[in-house]
Amino acid sequence: MTKHEFEVAMTCEGCSGAVTRVLNKLGDVKFEIDLPKKLVWIESDKDVDVLTETLKKCGKEVKYNGTK
Repeated sequence: MTKHEFEVAMTCEGCSGAVTRVLNKLGDVKFEIDLPKKLVWIESDKDVDVLTETLKKCGKEVKYNGTK
């Protein structure tokens, strides 16, 4: 599985909770959230566009940083 890094404009636990909810709905993904650095790492075989659009559903600005 590929590990992707995203920058998500999260400011609080509620934001990271929203990210957790949308990613859990996607299924078959492993992810880590670093709230202070506003980073989300997602391990998935899904397309980057799918992951990006899913993250955008939480209503935050999302930037793809590449694979790690």
